[in-house]
Amino acid sequence: QVQVVESGGGLVQPGGSLRLSCAASGTSETIYAMDWYRQVAENRRVRVATINMYGRTDYEESVKGRFTISRDKDKNTAYLQMTSLKPEDTAVYYCVVGQSDGRGSRGRDYWGRGTQVTVSS
Repeated sequence: QVQVVESGGGLVQPGGSLRLSCAASGTSETIYAMDWYRQVAENRRVRVATINMYGRTDYEESVKGRFTISRDKDKNTAYLQMTSLKPEDTAVYYCVVGQSDGRGSRGRDYWGRGTQVTVSS
């Protein structure tokens, strides 16, 4: 059973920084990619950042230049360094681990339970 655990959330003032961590365990398959999502409405989550197995990254427009995703393959861990935080970054942040399907594409996804980030003075 794959487990995904996020950590590092908390309360920070506008302009501050936080680093989120996402640890994946229990997977015997190669991890194809790891994503960070955030909850923007009751039934809507938006992908914030992705890093794939080749190290390629992609960001949602509103966080470009402020957030950086990275990954430690040996530890099956991803990080999201968030700087210049704004009140509108307040959300529950979720990590998603996408396994490889064994044919060079993304297979099954596994979600964590999320970590709260609150940006407020």
